[in-house]
Amino acid sequence: MSDWLIGLEGTPAGHVLAMWLALLAAVLHAVFGALQKGRHDPWLSRGAIDGMYGLMAMPFALFVVPWPEPHMWAIFAGAFVIHSIYKVLQAYAYTRGAYTVVYPVVRGTGPLFAVIGAGLVFGEVFTPVQWMGVGVLLAGIFGLALYNLVFLQTARETLPAALGFAVATGLFVAFYTTYDAYGIRATADPFTFLAWFFFVDGLLFPVIAALRWRAMAARPAPGPLLLRGFAGGLVAFFSFGAIMLATRLDQVGEAAVLRETSTVFAALIGWLVLRETVGPRRIALMSLIAAGAVIVELGG
Repeated sequence: MSDWLIGLEGTPAGHVLAMWLALLAAVLHAVFGALQKGRHDPWLSRGAIDGMYGLMAMPFALFVVPWPEPHMWAIFAGAFVIHSIYKVLQAYAYTRGAYTVVYPVVRGTGPLFAVIGAGLVFGEVFTPVQWMGVGVLLAGIFGLALYNLVFLQTARETLPAALGFAVATGLFVAFYTTYDAYGIRATADPFTFLAWFFFVDGLLFPVIAALRWRAMAARPAPGPLLLRGFAGGLVAFFSFGAIMLATRLDQVGEAAVLRETSTVFAALIGWLVLRETVGPRRIALMSLIAAGAVIVELGG
């Protein structure tokens, strides 16, 4: 399968596959965010998810995929640091703010800087039409966040801190998107990067979550938490794997923008699952997000 994927790099078929992989990542990333923000403490949810996908990745990393080239160890170390900071910021944001406010800000900050980073690192160039699409998408995302902010009734006292953490998290989304795209292109086999990334990335947060769980006066039952972690681990495999393969097959900037349609799916999840309110204005703003992604794709 690796040879087949590598053979599609830079081809029209690879472009189409990258588009569908990015959209798949968008849907799954919204599910992943809802799993972390659900009824469990975000720190515990993240620890359970990371622990599960680390355990699932370990046998693939050690026994299935080709061993990483020597230069990859430094890349994995950098990815570990970047993703650890990202997850800490995200957990703080989710702890202090409503999901439908925090998530659009995180995802809206990311694509703009990811497009800029892809231009600086990979020499990618967006057309004027594509930049217009980015503007439409960002207008929808930040409009959605502003709407949620105005009409939010809960957790308003912690909202400024939540928004600050959300913006910082979005910057690290752009950082890791560009860095990981570099990493998956630096190894001969893309599945080597994915397996070892999940294995290494799953080492830190289970420890943080275990310490937090032990310090709680009312500790949640571990069974449902581990079940959530297992589900989140599977979603993470396919979500992150899809977007990383998309960045290897085609332009990083386009994949990053398409992934941010996850905001639309997140709003739907917030309405259907988390029982958060969705009205006609928010539907209109979500339509802007989708329209922006379409413009970026057609404008290329």
